[in-house]
Amino acid sequence: MHAMFALRRRIETLVRTFPVEEVADRGPEIDPREVGLDRKVIDAIWRACGAAYRTGLYPALALCIRRRGRVIFDRSIGHASGNAPFDPPDAHRVPATTKTLFNLFSASKMVTAMLVHLCDQRGLLHLDDPVAHYLPEFGRAGKEWITIRHVLTHRAGIPHIPPQFADVGLLERPREILALLAAQKPRWRPGRRLAYHALTGGFVLGAVVERVTGRGLRDVIADEILRPLGFDAFNYGVPPARLREVAQNAFTGPPVLPPMSQIMKRVLSVDLVEAVRVSNDPRFLTSVVPAGNIVASANETSRFMQLLLDGGTLDGVRVFDARTIRRAIAEQTYFELDLTLGAPIRYSMGFMLGGHLASVFGVGTQRAFGHVGFTNVFAYADPSRDLAVALMTSGKPALSPGVARTLLVLQTIALRVPRDGAGPLRRL
Repeated sequence: MHAMFALRRRIETLVRTFPVEEVADRGPEIDPREVGLDRKVIDAIWRACGAAYRTGLYPALALCIRRRGRVIFDRSIGHASGNAPFDPPDAHRVPATTKTLFNLFSASKMVTAMLVHLCDQRGLLHLDDPVAHYLPEFGRAGKEWITIRHVLTHRAGIPHIPPQFADVGLLERPREILALLAAQKPRWRPGRRLAYHALTGGFVLGAVVERVTGRGLRDVIADEILRPLGFDAFNYGVPPARLREVAQNAFTGPPVLPPMSQIMKRVLSVDLVEAVRVSNDPRFLTSVVPAGNIVASANETSRFMQLLLDGGTLDGVRVFDARTIRRAIAEQTYFELDLTLGAPIRYSMGFMLGGHLASVFGVGTQRAFGHVGFTNVFAYADPSRDLAVALMTSGKPALSPGVARTLLVLQTIALRVPRDGAGPLRRL
């Protein structure tokens, strides 16, 4: 109880000490009227960001929005380090900027999925082939019929993370990771049940991509996407020299109690506080975690979503065929109950999908596709509004009333930006 009062006092101090405009940074933004929006829309979104920051749940928050391919909003609030609730009052504070790097966490899954789809586009694999066709060692203990499609849609039956994954040092031993997954027995028959694969599926898909391309996952994304499009970061982890550029994550919410604590541990293999601690560990930030450690700025994350929204071509460079993207975002689950998360989730082969009412991307976003990341990272594209959005946060609350303020940011975007549908995916 004492810790809760201390946390509350610390949050109140932070909010009083750092008014939004004093800890904000802005990148280049066009006049919103050039893409059919009133300035009042931008002001409303900015007020929603300020309200989310004032909850004290997010030491740093960054949002980048593209409309019709052009940046209408690129701003950050807070500090990349030094103003988390339990930091000492005299801690050195590093302001967050629009170039600050954040971890996408589970939003990394859609990036890895697109590398799989790119391999299919190139004829290097087929989505309905068994994983064991490419990773023979995986076809043990009843997993010989698990297909790549099963893994992409969270139907492979191997959602549970082996206990050895609690050791962050395991990330430095990728062969051991694959051996652990190969020895695992599926909980359900492949294709039978929907259950979110927080980490396991990513390692399987990453290994398949590496096996069929003969290259490491970092090299694949760099060669196929980052260098052709001139990205700066947006890769699995960062080089050690860039660790200082990554926002420090902080556990900021109230204590997590059952049953939520049990759900979180089932998803992450460790409790929430430990997961946050691991997320700042240099071994995690410099390793390759296909389902959980793409590191990028909000701007570059929005730019990746723009690549998909534009049908696979960006700045005159084609990466994906439009057909590849259409298949990647096609609905596969139809609001079936996810047995890991305990909620109905619409999935495609690699993406979470929006909805008319029940949607993490706001109301009226049934054509939106993207992904959320631990715990309040959102990256998505909305063809109906011709938007590419990336909301990045360094605070990691669970069941806090303040999270509603975060969702209000996305709700404001959905309600204030009219449906447009001028982008390529609208016409496909």
